[in-house]
Parts: sequence; structure tokens; C-alpha cells
Amino acid sequence: MPPHRPSRRHVLQAALGSGAFFLLPHLARAQEPAGGESQPFSFDRLRDMARDMAARPHVAPEIADPEILDQVDYDRHNQVRFRADRSLWRGQGNISPVQAFFPGLYFRNPVRIHTVKDGMATEVPFSLDLFEIPEGNPARLLTRTKGFAGFRVQDARTGVDWMAFLGASYWRTSGYSGQFGLSARGLAIDTAIPNGPEEFPLFTHFWLEPAQNGDLTAYALLDSPRATGAYRIESRRGNGVAQDITATVFLRDAVERLGIAPLTSMFWFGKNTPHVAPDWRPEVHDSDGLEILAGNGERIWRPLNNPPGTMVNSFAAPGVKGFGLMQRERDFAQYQDDGVFYDRRASAWITPRGDWGDGAVVLSELRTDDEIHDNIVAFWQPAGPTAKGQQHDFAYRLDWVRDNPAVSPIAHFTATRIGAGGIPGQPRPKGVVKVVCDFAGPNLKGLGREDGLALSVSTGQAQVSNTAVYPVMGTDYWRALFDLSFAETGTAPIDLRAYVDHGGTAMTETLILQLFPSQLRALLARTP
Repeated sequence: MPPHRPSRRHVLQAALGSGAFFLLPHLARAQEPAGGESQPFSFDRLRDMARDMAARPHVAPEIADPEILDQVDYDRHNQVRFRADRSLWRGQGNISPVQAFFPGLYFRNPVRIHTVKDGMATEVPFSLDLFEIPEGNPARLLTRTKGFAGFRVQDARTGVDWMAFLGASYWRTSGYSGQFGLSARGLAIDTAIPNGPEEFPLFTHFWLEPAQNGDLTAYALLDSPRATGAYRIESRRGNGVAQDITATVFLRDAVERLGIAPLTSMFWFGKNTPHVAPDWRPEVHDSDGLEILAGNGERIWRPLNNPPGTMVNSFAAPGVKGFGLMQRERDFAQYQDDGVFYDRRASAWITPRGDWGDGAVVLSELRTDDEIHDNIVAFWQPAGPTAKGQQHDFAYRLDWVRDNPAVSPIAHFTATRIGAGGIPGQPRPKGVVKVVCDFAGPNLKGLGREDGLALSVSTGQAQVSNTAVYPVMGTDYWRALFDLSFAETGTAPIDLRAYVDHGGTAMTETLILQLFPSQLRALLARTP
């Protein structure tokens, strides 16, 4: 993306950062939504609306005043503030206030917002009076639009944002720590396919129903050239943010790669890829791995990559019990970033409701050279072809938390490092790297170096040697390592599966690595 055009991720961070920490006055006046005539509303009505739309050709949303939106660029958009005293449900006890986002160059599609009370919906009309806009800002000229860009949800006591919907069908929460990080999406269509562009469905309408305790249910209408959808997103805060999501998607046409429950994140570099960036910090990422809990109970850990080019990997997981983009490294010293605190970024874990049947968890990784770009996408892809007229019903829980709520009884991998192979103090063999994997878990308690734990590694593209497994002295974790000879592998990616075994019993989750010979050669070229 050119330097003058900030990424969606960068603009969203700025939007959440602006005005996110003001305090509400103690004697705030309750604000009732102003709008037109109320209409009956329910999730069944929303589902019928999406079904009716799918039976008709797609009509792109009308972009009012496009020449004015073109002028509301990153800097000018960041000058616009929602008026605190116009927040929805401001001063109404513990109900979470809501503020709308202003449209602009990077958020052009109009988003209609409604409030819901006692089964009746009332639209909140767009008005310039809702915003503080500096003199000379072209945003003052935006008079024809009928929609906002999205909205953010705040804590009633502090005024701090804890959730935001902005751009296409994206949303984020502040997770367990108050730090916004990765995003969720309503639907992914043809992500990273080789023969066509990705289609980004839009949430065009929202119906917001607050709860007295500060929770919020958002209903959303999704629309795109090949799909419509009805979504109910019930959000509540506790030890993190938990969301129960129910959705029905109708296809206007076939989709090559349909992505259910998509998550989007950023991985620039970490312990396994320090050679891909010149940055001074040890690691920079919102998530460091994809975790999968398969239907048969197998647990899979796939460290993320910043690959040389776009890579898409599918992990067959019929009856999947859960998957997510996780942030396992929690030590500030491993990031050294006291501005955005990557060590506090939430993990996002998907737990399907019911049996999703045959399908795969798909991981898409794009090359990036900076932290401002989201380059990681993970989602569930149902098995079999899609077709015009199909209906997809699905429900899941989405947890924005520190650690996986599906606690593992076996050890999990905590770090993967790569360096020069061979034995220290001896000439290093050419075309050989050493892979070092740390792991920890309650099932290792009482075991020692002489108890026969062994590393099982399988790969068809390279040679494995010098395997070892042992507890790291003075710590509560273990280490497994091996040499990998890739001198004769050419340029194709190297795929490996590994786990630690004890007498025929798997002691760890399954580690899946994808390594790239070009990056490994670059790493070894730095070795004296």
C-alpha cells in the first residue's frame, strides 16, 4: 500500500485512539435517540430481509457526495469528533454509550444505525450536528449522506472504548486488557484466491439493543454482490469480551472460497522470523499462531509466518471444536513496545455451536514490510462446492481473552526459534538450520531428562537429524530441537509436523511448521 494511503488497520487504530479516553460528566443528561417512526424488529424479520435481498440482483450502495468524501482524508477524518453529549444512552446507568463514526475517504459506504427497544426499532439519522468539525474541514460540506461509517461502544463509567464496528464487516474489541488488536469479520469471500479479487461484504445496517448491565446486542444486515446475511452479535464483558454470534447467509451466486467466522490479524516478525525485518524490537505481531482443536481431540499449533509471497494453507478439521488466532507470548521484554503493548493483545478463540460438519480451517498469510498492515486471515471453509441459492446457518462463540478458554491437558509450544545448525564450536554445515521449540504443560510435572521423552518429526522435503528433548534447567519448561538440512530442497516451502512422545503417548500438541528455503538461506547468510 502506498505511503500516502494508510491501511484500514492504521485508520481504525487512529479512529479508536481519538476521543477514546474522555470522562463523562457526573450529571450527564440522558439522550433518547432522535429518528423517524419506529418499526417492529426481530431477528426473524432481519433474516427474512436478507433472504428477500438475496433473491434480487445486488445494488451497490449509493455514495453520496463522493467528491467531498475524497477530501476527508486520514488527517482530516482524524480531526472530526463525535459530541460526547450526543452519545446514545449516555448517562443511563450502566448502559454502554454508543458513538457513531464519521464517513470519509477510507469509509465511504453509508451505514444505517437503529436502536431497538421492546421489539421496536428507531433509526438514528445522520446529522453534522452530532460531530465537532473544525472550521475549514471539508467534512462540514457532507450534507447528502444518510449513513455513518460505523460505531464504537464505550464503558459507561470511564468513557473508554471496548468495541468498535468500522469498515466492511469488521469489528474489534478491547479484549481482556483494554488493548485493541486483531479483528473479526462477518464473512470472507474468495480470500487470496489466484484467479480473482477478494470480495468484502458490508454491514450496511445495524440495530443496537443495549442491556442494563452494559452488555450490547448488535444485529447486522450483510450485503455484497454474491451474499446477504443476518447477524446477531451478543457481546458481554467479564474476563475479556465474549460474543455469541448467530448468522444466516444466503448466496446470490457461487463462491470459490467461503470463509465462516473469519479473523484478521498482523504478524510482521517473531522468534521464528527475526531475519525478515530490520526493526529494533525483538517481535512485532498481534498474534503469533493459529491454534486448532480438531473434532478428534487433536490440538494443532501453527506458528505464523511473514512469507516471501502469499501463502494459503488448509487444515482438514471435520467437526472442528475450536480454532483461533492466538497471542501466546506475554512477556513485555520480548516486544519492548511501550506504545502499543503487543504483549497485551487479545487472543480470539472461535467455539462452534453444534456440528459444523466437514470442512477445513484455512490460513492465509501475506507478505508485509510493516506493522500497519493486516496480513493474516483465518476462517472455517465448509466442504463441498457452493451454489446460487444456498443458505448457510451457523452459530459460534467468540472469546477475546488472554489464554485459550479450552484449556489443554497436554503441553503446548511457547516459542519456536531458528538458527544455524550443527554443533557450537565446530564448523557449521552448509544448508542446515537448527529448529528449537520450547513447550510447557502440567502433564510434564515429575518427568526428567532420563524419562525417555522423544521428538517425532515428519517431513517429506528435508532431512532431520540431531533431535533432542530435555527440561531447561532452572525453569518450568522443556525444549525440543533438531537440525534440518534443506540444501537440496530447491525453492518450495518445507512443511513439518512434530510432537513430543512418551512411550506412545503424545505429550504435546502437534506443531506444524512451514519454512521457506529463501528465508533460511538469508538467515544463514548472516551467520559469520
